[in-house]
Amino acid sequence: MTAASDVHERGFVWARLEAALLNPIRAFRPRYLPLLMVYFAYGALGLIAVAESFWVKKALTLSPAELAALNVWITLPWTVKMVFGELVDSVPILGSQRRIYVFIGAAFIAAGMLLLAGAAGGWLTFASPENLYRLGAFVSVLGVVIQDVVADAMSAEVVDRENADGTPRPKEEVDRELGMVQVLGRLALSFGMFCVAGLSGWIASVYTYEAVFLFGLIIPLISISGALLIKLRPVIPSAIDWRILGGGIMFGAFVLALAGTNIPYNQEIVFAVSMAVVCSMLWRLVRQLEPETQRAIFYAALIIFVYRAMPLVGQGYTWFAIDVLGFDEAFQGTLNQIGAALALLGMWLFSDAITRRPVTQVLLWLTIVTTVLSLPGFGLTLGLADWTERVFGFGARTIAIIDTATTSPFAQLSMIPMLTLIAIYAPAGHRATWFALMASFMNLALVAGALQTKYLNEIFVISRGQYENVPVIMGICLVVGFVVPIAAIMIFGRRLR
Repeated sequence: MTAASDVHERGFVWARLEAALLNPIRAFRPRYLPLLMVYFAYGALGLIAVAESFWVKKALTLSPAELAALNVWITLPWTVKMVFGELVDSVPILGSQRRIYVFIGAAFIAAGMLLLAGAAGGWLTFASPENLYRLGAFVSVLGVVIQDVVADAMSAEVVDRENADGTPRPKEEVDRELGMVQVLGRLALSFGMFCVAGLSGWIASVYTYEAVFLFGLIIPLISISGALLIKLRPVIPSAIDWRILGGGIMFGAFVLALAGTNIPYNQEIVFAVSMAVVCSMLWRLVRQLEPETQRAIFYAALIIFVYRAMPLVGQGYTWFAIDVLGFDEAFQGTLNQIGAALALLGMWLFSDAITRRPVTQVLLWLTIVTTVLSLPGFGLTLGLADWTERVFGFGARTIAIIDTATTSPFAQLSMIPMLTLIAIYAPAGHRATWFALMASFMNLALVAGALQTKYLNEIFVISRGQYENVPVIMGICLVVGFVVPIAAIMIFGRRLR
């Protein structure tokens, strides 16, 4: 290699690194601030995460299987986003279509925090602590969903389709900016997680769990402040599509009715009906697009759905880490801080490259890398820490830090291709509805994963102090989480070309 070519190569590497570091900063516009603060507040909900985990384990009687089943129910509000999307598109409240819905979402989040605080402190007694926890978790999620719908709609609206002189901007330039807005949204979410991660462990170890939940009341104020600080662009209301709004309301009522019953397979019934409703509503919007575009959306969405529908271990692993590995609140906060910091760094460095890559390529490598890097955590459940302590002199905490440090950067990256795809095809006048329907479909994948998590915890039972089934469940999750997405990418990915 000649000196000139060596200099050229170093210059190329530096240019790519500079682009990765500076492009998110260059892409920022003040008009993005309201939606970015909504995403930041969403990430900042991690402030109560450690306290919630320890309080549930110590004070409540819910098993890992029951918590997995609860996770199915509290994921369902994400699957009826089409109702909120249609409202945000079509129904102004007090003359507002964006800001007022941010306020409404904030009120729900605050109510959820008060329910959790009242349950932990014992000053709410109209229901058992377990049911107060269920209600508080559900109400909080409902508030987050409402705010997320608004932020999703704004993420497509803040990008100008025309130049200052009224001429249309090149499509490639608009698509690129739409992708960078999604990147900035994920960065804001990751930054919110980073800001509270270590703090969540510290306050959980110093203050009562009741106090921590009350501290959480600052989170809805963050999203409110973003909506107040910036003057939002006016939005022309679209006509109400009663087939979507009315159907969505009926569907929501159906979900709530089934949730209040104990009929067998009520969650599975809700999931099946949800898929039918969401897919039919999506088809009503997608059928207006070109056949080639329909095919691209279908196969890309199918691959992402499979990727997101994989089972997780559940709370059993967290309890194993607390009881067997001795991870206290402060150390859990330390792990969260490391994970959040590296997730933010990974998002920052890789986001520019990911927006330029096909969906299948991104998910293929994410599947392979995350599976390999999850092996140390699996090793902890098999007693790896005892061996490393004897041979190398380091134990479970060091392995957990290494595991967290290696896997965290990839946690949020899979969302970018999906969100960019949705933003590119968002139809004018129905952007909130489009985002909500696509997000509902993708969140049904999380419901599918939560159902599988519930089944695994029902078959391989874990209880407080009984953790022999933790490695079994984790091993199954690793195998399924690798084989199924790879198969989907190989089968359907070629049809995107």
